[in-house]
Amino acid sequence: MRRILLIWCLTIGGFALSMRAQEVELRAPSKLTAGVGFAIATTGHGSATFYLVGPSRALKRTIQLGQEITIPGNDVAVSGLYQAIACGSPCANTTFQVLPSPPARLSFFLHPSRVPVSSGNAINATAFVFDRFHNTVLKPAKVDFHVSLPDGPTMTRSGQTTRGITWFEMGSTAKQGRLQIVAAIGETAEPRVIQQVASDACGLRMTATPAGRYVKLETSAIRDCAGNPLPDGTIVSFTKTDDAGRSTIDTPIKKDKANAQFELTGRARISVACGVALGNELEVGGRP
Repeated sequence: MRRILLIWCLTIGGFALSMRAQEVELRAPSKLTAGVGFAIATTGHGSATFYLVGPSRALKRTIQLGQEITIPGNDVAVSGLYQAIACGSPCANTTFQVLPSPPARLSFFLHPSRVPVSSGNAINATAFVFDRFHNTVLKPAKVDFHVSLPDGPTMTRSGQTTRGITWFEMGSTAKQGRLQIVAAIGETAEPRVIQQVASDACGLRMTATPAGRYVKLETSAIRDCAGNPLPDGTIVSFTKTDDAGRSTIDTPIKKDKANAQFELTGRARISVACGVALGNELEVGGRP
């Protein structure tokens, strides 16, 4: 009877020791940074299959329990939630979060590519902040916007990112030309250029010169209200109304001015327009 009891105790004790020997546990660091290698501590004995599952990839290899599992930085270059699994008998797992590394890249958008002068809040500058692995940096970061005015000083506006994004609006200046905005964070800078162009014509005027059955028309130099010349190619419309009816000539600006010629039938009224701007009206006479 004592021999049977001894055998039973040895069997139960061996089973308990075997169970304890097979307990597996994984312990990963609480704070991890994208691209930085680390180690996962393990408990247990014997070999096991290790899996690392992340946002963009999964890997598998054989490990020895009770030893640290070394994870290279390139295996955790993408930020997000990871799960580490070790399967011997039984399996164990742990999860951990990989955070983006410090800001290193910018995506910068400047809209639109062309804008009329003196337009309020017409320019939108938007910057997206990434780390060197193209992860969006969710931690607030300061982005400086350096605005270079045409023939003027450079001013700086700063923005704090929210979930990796910051932006601002501004009005265009009164003078046409290139407007450069540089978004910068640390040693990273992204320049963009927007073209400020003349606004609507202002003070549009024309003169008429009779020439027999015809009348020649010419505008004065066409400029916007800030004095910027409208670009060559901008269309100017001359409209004539006389006994023969109504007719219109659309002609482009050349060297700041526009010209047209009408044949007259009796007295005629002629008007000029450029976009939304209306000019003066003239009444001229001719032979029917």
